[in-house]
Amino acid sequence: MSDKPFNVSAESLETFVTQVFRKAGCNESSATDMAQCLVQTNLWGIDSHGVLRVKKYLDRLRSGGMNGSPVLRTLKSDTALEVLDADNGSGYVAGRAAMARAMQLAERQNIAAVGIVNSNHCGATSLYARMALERDMIGIAMSNVAPNMVMTGGSRPITGNNPIAVAVPTFGDFPFVLDISLSAVAGGKLLMAAKNGEEIPLGWATDSDGRPTTDPQTGFDGFLLPLGGHKGFGLSLLVDILCGVITGGSFQHQLKSMYRYPNDPSNTAHLMIVINPLVLISKEQMKERMSDFTKTIKESPMWDPDSEMLLPGEIEHRMEQERRRDGIPISAALHDELAAIGSELNLDAALERTAA
Repeated sequence: MSDKPFNVSAESLETFVTQVFRKAGCNESSATDMAQCLVQTNLWGIDSHGVLRVKKYLDRLRSGGMNGSPVLRTLKSDTALEVLDADNGSGYVAGRAAMARAMQLAERQNIAAVGIVNSNHCGATSLYARMALERDMIGIAMSNVAPNMVMTGGSRPITGNNPIAVAVPTFGDFPFVLDISLSAVAGGKLLMAAKNGEEIPLGWATDSDGRPTTDPQTGFDGFLLPLGGHKGFGLSLLVDILCGVITGGSFQHQLKSMYRYPNDPSNTAHLMIVINPLVLISKEQMKERMSDFTKTIKESPMWDPDSEMLLPGEIEHRMEQERRRDGIPISAALHDELAAIGSELNLDAALERTAA
């Protein structure tokens, strides 16, 4: 097979991945949640958090490190605050459930927060923040992860690159969606670079002694560096407090990396917050004001006449339109990995190439 990537339709990929997780022992809802979230992430162009992760999740399901048929339950509840237990299920299942509950509470209270503990890796946090847009609300999603990040000069990680996402309805062509991890780059980008045989820039990661490196595998086996130095480092500590400390969940070294401890529960915790802005402003007013807000940014002058100012969420909006039309590019190495899984599990579904 050529090393050149080829495109696979989103529908074909979602069907294939759903069957993989069903065969691995997931119940219907878990398999569907996981597949939809992974493929949607690829559609946005966030390939580091897409179907690249299928084999790792499959291994964890098989080893018992992750529960494919979780039964979620409420641990604590008072008015617009709740904490759920994810029963060691997939973070995609947990994240969707927690955000759905936060939206339900916010419809009555206008603002709500739901934490969820005893979970696992949840991928791109914008998956959950964007859910609130369906009800014209603002969504905020965050997650803690096992310590994988050092402050510059440090030799031992004490916090994770804890991601956070905020989605705000604009009632225009696309929503405002900020989705960041608090390291210079997400760990998945190191995996992508390693799989593609590429070097990484200095400032992304260190080796296991805290020394900067340009080797992606060395960086992945070592530690990430924070976004914006002490600013990203401090924000990561805050996310750990909100997700893990105050919910009664795990935090700091109580969390386990799914790569370093593939057979163990990760003990991850998440927090979902929903705000109903339409209690303060009408939908028509918000649309007009967000349009003015967006216009000011888009009309900001650029020194390069061939470039343009982009808003958070705009790249993903354009990418999804392109990939729904032309298909999702899959590298030869990733295709071979997925095809081998499909053959091993004797799946009916196949990865269908698009014309693009």
